[in-house]
Amino acid sequence: MKRWTAVATALGMAALWMAPAAAADKVVLMLNWYVYGEHAPFYYGKSKGIYAAEGIDLEIQEGRGSAATTQAVAAKTADFGYVDVPTMMRAAVKGAPVIATGVLLQTSPMSVMGFADKNIRKPEDIKGKTVAITPADSMTQIWPLFLKKTGLKESDFKTVAGDGQTKLNAVINGQADLLLGYVMDQSMKIKDATGKDVYPIKFADYGINMISSGIIANTDYVKAHADLVKRFMSATTKAVEAAEKDPKAAAQAILDANPKGGKIETLTQGFELTIPLYRTAETKTKRPFQVTDQNMTDTVNLMVEYGGLDAKAKENPKAFYTNDYLPKGDS
Repeated sequence: MKRWTAVATALGMAALWMAPAAAADKVVLMLNWYVYGEHAPFYYGKSKGIYAAEGIDLEIQEGRGSAATTQAVAAKTADFGYVDVPTMMRAAVKGAPVIATGVLLQTSPMSVMGFADKNIRKPEDIKGKTVAITPADSMTQIWPLFLKKTGLKESDFKTVAGDGQTKLNAVINGQADLLLGYVMDQSMKIKDATGKDVYPIKFADYGINMISSGIIANTDYVKAHADLVKRFMSATTKAVEAAEKDPKAAAQAILDANPKGGKIETLTQGFELTIPLYRTAETKTKRPFQVTDQNMTDTVNLMVEYGGLDAKAKENPKAFYTNDYLPKGDS
């Protein structure tokens, strides 16, 4: 009898040793757009096993605009989205069940940019020039505030309008001197096409304080999967911190996953231009994503005045975001 008991115990222990590890949670992250340098941390985190260490099997999908990605998250066809948070606010105030679980870009990347060799370095240099815009996009909505802050008037320059690619082509082909774009996005697209450096005049340098990109999720999903949301935000925080320390390797992770995702030089440069946007003076000692209440309130107020956000958004800016799922501590 003792012999059979010993055998049974041994078999039981062997079964435990051979039991498969718990399956990782499958998570879909949808980006705001086709891949570019800003997205490097997600690919780097996946390639380095940072998400796997948190029990997450991450699938990264390219997006077709922040509004479309927000819709996908609201509909639960993507678990998380990386989007322009002010764009998400417009959807949320209209009833979309979405919330930001971390704001990564706490300084706006909006800028007006042109070829560096044209020596357009400050707002007064824009006078007499031609600026290409895309009507109704986020940058064009904030553009009047930039003009007000810098003392420029619409009559000081010429404006041409077109979609995103037309705007790029206008500068590339010399039909416009400048365009409205993101410091780490459109500037790199122009450099990829021409090989020429671009100089951005950043809105944030002229007193326009607002957030930009962050992670969003469906509010019901967050409530139902609180532990998974915490693990995802922990992994993403660690991925950003690791990528900051090795921008070129982070950019290479994009190409390893998507060989047609760009050129290593401009992917690296684009990511390096993104890093300073992660923190403000108030969060410079904090880990990524830990946005302040004041920054969010300032953003809501600006969006109500200039960005078409419903005025009722000012009643409760905290409804749009939470820091509760972020890892604690300073950087």
